[in-house]
Amino acid sequence: MPAHRRSTHRTRVARRRIGSKLELVLLVAAALFFAMAIQAFAVKPYLIPTPSMLPTLIEGQRVLVDRFSQRIGSRPEHGDITVFHPPSGAEARHGEGQCGAAGEGPSYLDGPLATQSCSRPTGARGETTFIKRVVGLPGDHIEVRDGHVIRNGRQSDEPFAAACGGQVCNLDEIVVPRDSYFLMGDNRDDSNDSRFWGPVPRAWIIGKAVATYWPLSRIGAP
Repeated sequence: MPAHRRSTHRTRVARRRIGSKLELVLLVAAALFFAMAIQAFAVKPYLIPTPSMLPTLIEGQRVLVDRFSQRIGSRPEHGDITVFHPPSGAEARHGEGQCGAAGEGPSYLDGPLATQSCSRPTGARGETTFIKRVVGLPGDHIEVRDGHVIRNGRQSDEPFAAACGGQVCNLDEIVVPRDSYFLMGDNRDDSNDSRFWGPVPRAWIIGKAVATYWPLSRIGAP
């Protein structure tokens, strides 16, 4: 093969290699982009950080959260296990949260208010994320007796709820405000939830847990 043809051949081979590498880089970049887009707008993994959802979800379990349905207007329903932003200050140990606007309401477990639920949340949204079960929709009359939710005068069927005994197991009735939701952990005796800092506005809800993928022994619907 003449020298000029060998040179042309080597140039073509080099260009093909560069093209293949560039194509691979673009494919990887596209895959990463779509993976990030799916997490941002559709489905996102979430780690269960506490035992507040026992026995349904154990600490360290991982679930997939459907964010897309919430974005297109789907509304939470009774029984949904939901990831959301709680009111500001909810990170405090339960029993030390504030009802109503931050700093304006009494502490939930403060003396004679020991069995009063918060009728409204603090005004600001917290930055952390919680996972709890929806037990009250807008307009529902909610009270708790011996750890069981009484909704609109009837005791809810809650086979998933752990036994509860103590002060937090009895709460006076409230009416869930418009566009807000009352959320509680299944581990009623050890859950920092709406009993302490009030209902959660719909705008603060991220999405519904639709599947669990770790540990392998618990794969399936939560």
